[in-house]
Amino acid sequence: MDRPYIFCHMATALDGKISGPYHGAAGPEAGQLFYHLAFEKDGFYQNQGWLSGRTTTDDNFTFYKKPILDESAPKVPAGDFVIPTEFSKYYISIDPHGRLAWQSNELIYQDTHAQVLEVLTDQASNAYKAFLRKKQIPYIIAGDQKLDAKLALKKLKNLFHLETVMLGGGAVLNWSFIQQGLCDEVSLVVTPAADGTPTTPALFEAREGLSDTTPVTFTLKGVQTKSNVVWLRYLVNHKQDN
Repeated sequence: MDRPYIFCHMATALDGKISGPYHGAAGPEAGQLFYHLAFEKDGFYQNQGWLSGRTTTDDNFTFYKKPILDESAPKVPAGDFVIPTEFSKYYISIDPHGRLAWQSNELIYQDTHAQVLEVLTDQASNAYKAFLRKKQIPYIIAGDQKLDAKLALKKLKNLFHLETVMLGGGAVLNWSFIQQGLCDEVSLVVTPAADGTPTTPALFEAREGLSDTTPVTFTLKGVQTKSNVVWLRYLVNHKQDN
């Protein structure tokens, strides 16, 4: 396989929502289990990074700030920007147009320190790529007008030697990867709470131009409980190898 093994690891409400007021309503157990499984040294998944979309990144880390760009920056070299890192994990952000306002090349999530890595398309400006280079944030180019997810994953394996990567939302990105046959496993930590909010995203969401509503099936691989929390593992039933 010319890409990393991809597992979609998400914490959800009982009704499948991935965000909303329900967070924390049933106690900290779900969040603790979610973090342990994919981020702690003795966790179940031993991955070299996790990947999220631009909105998820802005919601949790960059908070919709605007990057300060030098529009007169000299032309950067064509292609990808690959540099060494001191960190053992990467935080990989899908940012096709180059909009995220990183303050540092290091992302801190609880006890995890990760190297920021951007996935751009040819739509990202020279000024934004110069901004990333100045911050010492590596990037790859995957696609012209829109993301070429298959190429992005191939580059993550070949250029950064990533063998296992967590897919961590949002809903549109999760479903797009699954429909393209680029996700191998789904891991759900289900908290015993819900809030009924009709406007918050669920685990998967189709979006025109990226995915459709063609059904995908899954094979149950495991069920475990901890207190009132349930951890479910499913393998994605691929129609063909990718």
